[in-house]
Amino acid sequence: MPTAIEFFKLLPKTNCKDCGQPTCLAFAMLLANQKAKIDDCPHVSQSSKNALAESAAPPVRAVTVGKGKDVTMGGETVLYRHERRFINPIAYAVTVSDKTDVPERIAEIRKLTFERVGTVFSVDLISIRCDSGDAGTFGKAIDSSLRSWDGPFVLECPESILKEVIDTAAPRKPLLYCATSDNIAGMCDIAKKHSCPLALRDADPEKLAELVEKAWASGVTDIVLDMGAANLKECIERQTIARRSSVKKKFKQFGYPLMNRVGHGEYAVAMAAMSTMKYGSLVIFDDLKNYEALPLFTLRQNIYTDPQVPIQVKQGLYPIGDPDGHSPIFFTTNFSLTYFTVRADIERSKVPVWLQIVDTEGLSVLTAYSAGKFSAEHVVKSMEESGVLSRSDGVVVIPGLVARMSAKLNDLIRRRTIVGTSESRDIPKFLKNLK
Repeated sequence: MPTAIEFFKLLPKTNCKDCGQPTCLAFAMLLANQKAKIDDCPHVSQSSKNALAESAAPPVRAVTVGKGKDVTMGGETVLYRHERRFINPIAYAVTVSDKTDVPERIAEIRKLTFERVGTVFSVDLISIRCDSGDAGTFGKAIDSSLRSWDGPFVLECPESILKEVIDTAAPRKPLLYCATSDNIAGMCDIAKKHSCPLALRDADPEKLAELVEKAWASGVTDIVLDMGAANLKECIERQTIARRSSVKKKFKQFGYPLMNRVGHGEYAVAMAAMSTMKYGSLVIFDDLKNYEALPLFTLRQNIYTDPQVPIQVKQGLYPIGDPDGHSPIFFTTNFSLTYFTVRADIERSKVPVWLQIVDTEGLSVLTAYSAGKFSAEHVVKSMEESGVLSRSDGVVVIPGLVARMSAKLNDLIRRRTIVGTSESRDIPKFLKNLK
């Protein structure tokens, strides 16, 4: 991504203010932070637009697999997420062999679904693999998969079989896995003809770069790279080399999403975790159990959550346990982790409660209070909007960490208020003793 000075050099430097900014430099700073578009300047030349478009393209190309329901991989611009943020989360795929009962297998994969802090996790793709060596059997597996699975998928089969089945699968834009030095010409022809992304595989980085150049020459640009890592050491080394080469050295041959095929079991999960932390965009498992999937999904969420934008829930009134007109009223901030922690502990108490969520822009209790976003006035305003004070005459419970707002809140709402717990884990005991 160009710097503000690089953007500034390509602007007309007239400070005309037609872009809405006081100076061209101010506009360039917005461009560098992706808060404005070059088209917002009506006077920039076409040559400058072309130069900016090329320089502003992410060093890791974004590649989309699937049509309708799809997964986008790559598009990354930095080595470390604190520099800006990571763009597209790594995708996890699970294999469906053409030797298995396809609908039953896909039903098992669909069960790998979890909810964490308001986000639902599930498997992103399936990989339909030809284990039979027979085009007819593989074709039937594809037909069955297309009926049972509406998401993106990967096709794993030899070139000779792929030619016979691609017409059925191509409208859904699958990822074709994989092209090697032995079949690069034929696989590129199929990928180009059917506008499908193509995976290239070679354990030798130099030979892999040569495969990329051959794909370019054939007109294929939607590429995913498998660097053939067989262990954790190779995974971290090769993927770090690829990302550094693309981001720092502008080596375009490695400027594509990276993938790994990891098998199944504990070591496969360790490989997937390493790939998640170090620049992977796709991991294909032979099999994945629920107790393996949940830690991976959690790790992925932690890595790909924008550190500059807290996860938030919507301001509003959340009834817990069928509260009535005499149930207590709790309130807290809209930081997701705070909300789900407090909600879980209230549910554990088995006591019906009205939970009022206050919009604090995703900040936690103490942080929001210190920033002036969680004052008594903010709380009262949110309660007025939800109407909770007219729905219950119960006691209003103040989070223990902000006990100092007790007097002011009591004056504003003219309602009995008490200070609750400082730690969420103490809520069940507090509620059971509440009178």
